[in-house]
Amino acid sequence: MTEAKQHAGARQFAIELARIVTDDKCEDVTVMDLRGLSPVTDFFVICSGTSDRQMRTAAEHAITYGKKVGEPPFSRAGLDGATWILIDFVNVVLHVFTPEHRTYYDLELLWGDAPRIEWQRSASA
Repeated sequence: MTEAKQHAGARQFAIELARIVTDDKCEDVTVMDLRGLSPVTDFFVICSGTSDRQMRTAAEHAITYGKKVGEPPFSRAGLDGATWILIDFVNVVLHVFTPEHRTYYDLELLWGDAPRIEWQRSASA
């Protein structure tokens, strides 16, 4: 697979994860393009959950989707405590925070140079 095709696939995977967590009622969902900024991953999907149960459900749905499309998680952390759940799909990392922890760690500010990716479906879709 060419690098351009791999990045396009990772971008689309990140967008699908954003849509999945939104469908699970996560809030303030952001997709960040870290290509050229991070040696670790290409995209972050960051969102806030409303309860530990809802956060775990969103994370589990993302994991299930990743496995279905051949992108199983490399690692996962935080499913027990549900204040910050991190699912590492290698090229895409999903962060599901409580609103308080999201504000405290402020990944959007830390990676402020990263472009945001438009991921919402159009109203006509």
